[in-house]
Parts: sequence; C-alpha cells; structure tokens
Amino acid sequence: MADSSPLPQDKRGYFMLPQMPEESGYYTYGTPSGGRGQYAHVQMLNFIFKLEHGWGITEERKIGIGNISLAEGKKFPPHISHRSGLEVDIRPIRKDGLKQPVRWSSKEYDQVATQKLVNLIWQTGMVKKVGFNDPKIANATYMNGHDDHLHVEVIV
Repeated sequence: MADSSPLPQDKRGYFMLPQMPEESGYYTYGTPSGGRGQYAHVQMLNFIFKLEHGWGITEERKIGIGNISLAEGKKFPPHISHRSGLEVDIRPIRKDGLKQPVRWSSKEYDQVATQKLVNLIWQTGMVKKVGFNDPKIANATYMNGHDDHLHVEVIV
C-alpha cells in the first residue's frame, strides 16, 4: 500500500519537495539531507513540477534539484539567499546521466543539454533569474560560486 502521509510542512505553510516520487523527472540532493533544505513556496513546487515534466518528455536523464530553503526561512549558510522558498539550485546536466555534481569545465558536463534545460526554465514563464557561470550558456547570468549549479529565482 502506498504511503499517503502528507508532505512535511513548516510554519509558513511551505512544503518539503517530495524526495523520491515514482517516475519523476528529478532527483534530490543538497544539505542538510533528507529534504530539510528543500522547503518550497507553492509557486516553486509548481515550477519544479512543470520543469521536470517538460524535461521528461524528451530526456531520460533526471534533473538534480538541490537547496531551496530551510523550514521557517532560517538562515542557510553558505547561502545569502535561499530563505524565501523561491530560489532553487539545479545541477547542470552530465553526459553520463549520473546523479552527481559536475562543473561546467568538466569533460562530463553536457553543455548542449544544459542549454536545453536553461531554455526550458525560461519557457515556464515562472522565473526572473538564472545564474550559472558557463559563459557559453545563453540567458544565464554569472554568479560567484556557481560553476557547478544553476541558481534559479521564481516569480510569485
């Protein structure tokens, strides 16, 4: 029988991103583990579900979804942001499909697929910023410390 217990929710009414949904187009990573850094505003959840659905139509590799916010929007070192539940870290795509980090300068980095991912992110119509440091990725802004993940900010 499937587990029908509700998703963990914080005092803001934000829910923890589901950690291992069947047949989803994403996997989770981040600190602290177990989703404790993935409390999301409902608009962020809508964005992630829309993105992973669009990605999964043509891709078998999953999108890596990382830090969003801690419960109650507590400070989240080393992040300056990630308190509103409207920012998410997403891994660039690896050529080998492994669920591991990759830097844009690595031979395992798939620039073409990462550009496709960035295009899908913007096509949701739900974002105001994508930060990532590969200078050849269109529509991404340089952000210090973002060589191995995209920083995406969602509009409410």
